[in-house]
Amino acid sequence: MPLALGLYYLVPGRVKNAVLLVESLLFFCWGGITWLPLAVGMVAINYAAGLLLASLPAGGKRKIVLIAAIVLTAAALVYCKYTNFLLDTLNVIASTGFAKLSFLDVLPLGISYYTFKLISYTADVYTGKIKAERSPVVFAVYVLMYPQLIVGPIVKYRDMADVLHQTQGRCTLQKAQDGAEMFVFGLAKKVILADSIAALWQDIIGTGGIGLANASLPLAWLGIIAYSLQLYFDFAGYSEMSNGLSLMMGFECPANFNLPYISGSITEFWRRWHISLSGWFRDYIYIPLGGNRCSAGRQMLNMLAVWALTGIWHGANWNFICWGLYYFVLLVIEKNFLMKYLKKGKVWPHIYTLFLVVLGWGLFTCNAPGAPLGLLLSRLFIPQGGVSALYFLRNYAVLLVVCCVCSTQLPGRFWQWCKGKAPLRAALCGVCFVLCTAYVVAATGSTALYANFKGEGWLYGKICSPQIRPSSAASFPDCFCRLAVRVCTGQPVLAQARELGAGKPQTGANASVQRKNFAERQMAG
Repeated sequence: MPLALGLYYLVPGRVKNAVLLVESLLFFCWGGITWLPLAVGMVAINYAAGLLLASLPAGGKRKIVLIAAIVLTAAALVYCKYTNFLLDTLNVIASTGFAKLSFLDVLPLGISYYTFKLISYTADVYTGKIKAERSPVVFAVYVLMYPQLIVGPIVKYRDMADVLHQTQGRCTLQKAQDGAEMFVFGLAKKVILADSIAALWQDIIGTGGIGLANASLPLAWLGIIAYSLQLYFDFAGYSEMSNGLSLMMGFECPANFNLPYISGSITEFWRRWHISLSGWFRDYIYIPLGGNRCSAGRQMLNMLAVWALTGIWHGANWNFICWGLYYFVLLVIEKNFLMKYLKKGKVWPHIYTLFLVVLGWGLFTCNAPGAPLGLLLSRLFIPQGGVSALYFLRNYAVLLVVCCVCSTQLPGRFWQWCKGKAPLRAALCGVCFVLCTAYVVAATGSTALYANFKGEGWLYGKICSPQIRPSSAASFPDCFCRLAVRVCTGQPVLAQARELGAGKPQTGANASVQRKNFAERQMAG
């Protein structure tokens, strides 16, 4: 990463896009070129569609070009991400014997994200919101820009077009400073908060944990709250790293998260969580279907389509579809009945929202080993014996408090208070980076949250190979964070990786076994 940034800074403005494209392609092809032709083909189809739409007069031919480009682009995503899911479903429903396509077990890097970028670009050219991009290099950079490739955000072309065509003054010292701060704090959310609080949930459901069936009702709630915090800091942290790296390159990207856990309604929650995704579905699915401009019944159908697609976008599994429909039901209730009461409330709307969001994450994770939905719901709502939460509270209380505080406006207000105190800001940033480095070097693994549903994980199989990855499962962002920090701090990457992957005793796993033994003794007593 330092070499890529350094080269990007050193070259003249007129060739920055070419350099960024080469770096993005190298990043994409780090583990192999299997899916490169598909990505190039999808870029070429929408680039050509944009030029055709710009040259054709208004009429049926333009609509045919639009539909053809969208169908071909979406078909690539459906084929790669959902073919095996559809085959499995057909086998269950019709008792057929279709074999899975093994080559689709590891999917194209970032396909869920750049597919939506391509569709938004072609649709915006069609509606006249933007002009078609003439330069294939500039267009390819927009689609495949490596900071945004893995977990977004899904940035519209019109939000990046000006900078992509800027040859002078694209990179400034202020942008580099702000971007570096954003990157470091995003890294801190990921490796200090998310990976640390993940241990609590894994101590319950993971290998070597006590087992969800042995958890008491308070401990089950403690675990699902920890998972909710982990999910937020993992995804928000990596999105912040992406935006920070983009800002260092001169691109100001919209924030993807805005303190979603302070929301006072489910409607507000989805204005604060994964903002670029919810905005994409609003602009390119809900509004084109008629939005709020049609009858109440049609509005419900439009919302149903949006939330079914939101669920299936998150993963090829029925629990994700049910998760999307769960939010459809909640939003319909709010829209037609509850919102007027939520607006009048002060405290209870926040409790109501957090309760339903945390419950929703239980549905979201119920395909994970160790946390089936029926068992999870029974442990959450039926009082019964089990391992007490007190032991885990003693171990994780401080971390839980820190995570809860960092989910509020307090850190942002403190950072604004530090705005005119450059030495203090620099010191805080430095301390944060040192802590991140220590956590990354000491880490032996963390739970893969998004690798199991986004379809972006094929590079994980290469970069996080036995020679590089920790012995326990880690998502590609985990490995990327570790590699980035090791490179930034001058550590020998391969040597460090071999040490981590060589099967030496793992502190986290040993600690988990010790906690399990303690819990068993507690239950026996």
